[in-house]
Amino acid sequence: MDFSLSEEQTAVVEAAEKLFAGHLTDDRRAKVDLAGEGFDRELWAALAEANLLGLAVDEADGGSGYGFAELSALLEQAGSAAAPVPLWAALVLGGLAVARFGSPAQRKDLLEPLCAGDLVLTAALIEAGTGPLEPCTTARREGSDWVLHGTKICVAAGTVAGAVLVPASSGEGGVTMFVVDPASAGVSITRLETTTGIPEARIDLDGAVVPAARVLGREGGGREILEWLLPYATSGLCSLMAGTCKAAVALTAGYAASREQFGRAIATFQAVGQRAADAYIDAEAVSLTARQAAWRLSEGLDAAEQVAIAKFWAAEGGQRVVHAAQHIHGGVGVDRSYPLHRYFLAAKQLELTLGGATASLLTLGSMMAGSPA
Repeated sequence: MDFSLSEEQTAVVEAAEKLFAGHLTDDRRAKVDLAGEGFDRELWAALAEANLLGLAVDEADGGSGYGFAELSALLEQAGSAAAPVPLWAALVLGGLAVARFGSPAQRKDLLEPLCAGDLVLTAALIEAGTGPLEPCTTARREGSDWVLHGTKICVAAGTVAGAVLVPASSGEGGVTMFVVDPASAGVSITRLETTTGIPEARIDLDGAVVPAARVLGREGGGREILEWLLPYATSGLCSLMAGTCKAAVALTAGYAASREQFGRAIATFQAVGQRAADAYIDAEAVSLTARQAAWRLSEGLDAAEQVAIAKFWAAEGGQRVVHAAQHIHGGVGVDRSYPLHRYFLAAKQLELTLGGATASLLTLGSMMAGSPA
């Protein structure tokens, strides 16, 4: 296993880093925050122009033809920049699933505008009281169409998406994945406030009609899609957290080196140095486990164990990193004109999305219990 970046991956990282740094000025961030949408549409257009939205989409479908490793590198840079764009929702939850399971017509209708920056995709995987693989949302056939009833919550980018993947129970224990138009009759979108200030959505489906042509994959094949998608979705969150931790540690190192107390930089104080060193080690663990999971997925290898390990470190180690950063910064860290708060809030939201540290440990425990000694 080689974690060094290839020439192509290095180019992706450098292009993304330059684009985020050049676009996300303090004035631009303030303007996006004031708008309240949580979506920098100008940055989204710039990502499209740089061919970064189609990294993991085949060239025949309007993309660049790279893979999940390159997409993970982009997500890490987005985490480092605290970029207010729905890359995880659109490119992983929506884009990867459509690229893998979509019909030629679906790929043309959804992936080409996604790559061009004209469409945001997402997937509505979460419901109250049940896991993604066992949705309470129902779908029944009426002629050649399907009628959906149910409620999805915590839908990332749900307030700005033009198409939402919705898994629903479709009879006889089966699950079918549908491509739902949020603007269609029977669909209502409610804004949900989040830790980061970037809204998610509750989607209520009350007799929403979905044509048979908008079934993703085969009828009754939704669980197969979900089982394939969830490891990629979780790995993508870990890549975001790796970037978030990297940026928090860098901010902290710079602050500790420049902040003086008793005539000395606080970085020279033993307690500060030890706390910062622990944060650095945690950030490296988050990064390495995230890259290991992404690498195995990109190589087509079984990655269930590595994804669970990466999510544990992202949840547990990520919180230690941002809490250490906040502690070392003192009062400066809570000043919202200073960037640290963005990483602290992002880390808390990433920690709990798709399950926290305990859920990851339970998953690992189940794997170990089911494996021969």
